[in-house]
Amino acid sequence: MCLLHNKGVVKMKKAQGNEQALEREQRIQEYWRSQNIFKRSVEQRKGGPSFVFYDGPPTANGLPHTGHVLGRVMKDFIARYQTMKGYHVIRKAGWDTHGLPVELGVEKKLGLSGKQEIEAYGVKAFINECKKSVFYYEGEWRKFTEAIGYWVDLDHPYVTLHNDYIESVWHILVSWSSGHAVLSELPDVA
Repeated sequence: MCLLHNKGVVKMKKAQGNEQALEREQRIQEYWRSQNIFKRSVEQRKGGPSFVFYDGPPTANGLPHTGHVLGRVMKDFIARYQTMKGYHVIRKAGWDTHGLPVELGVEKKLGLSGKQEIEAYGVKAFINECKKSVFYYEGEWRKFTEAIGYWVDLDHPYVTLHNDYIESVWHILVSWSSGHAVLSELPDVA
């Protein structure tokens, strides 16, 4: 079997007939890791026009499920398509660490219900529990992301509870409210 590549024809090794799908998947993932295929695919396009892709972040305080597959596959499709068009695609992962799902999960875990019980528990202690909870399943999310072949930089994510992220959002909001931010038409990259 051969695969047409921009540098010619690449001969593909035929899958061994007795190899199980899981073994094949693990072998391919190990090859991608050992050869830094994702990193090399990004670096190969350095110098080309930029296409920055910030992943709309999941909240990692719950396990990934089949509903997440479609979203991740579509995001990966966009990034890979732009890479094939010659763009240098920065694929930045992120973690959503704010919001009601996080708070409700921690309330349930602690057996609390509502503002008064949170205040009795201690707001600072509750916030610390929320911060801990958002990364509880990070390892599972990493495995899931790798298993579906979604190429995104998980080692340098943006995290919505980090001050640099929060300050960048405040900067945008202040710029917008003071009239210094301008909306304009962006070029179509498709």
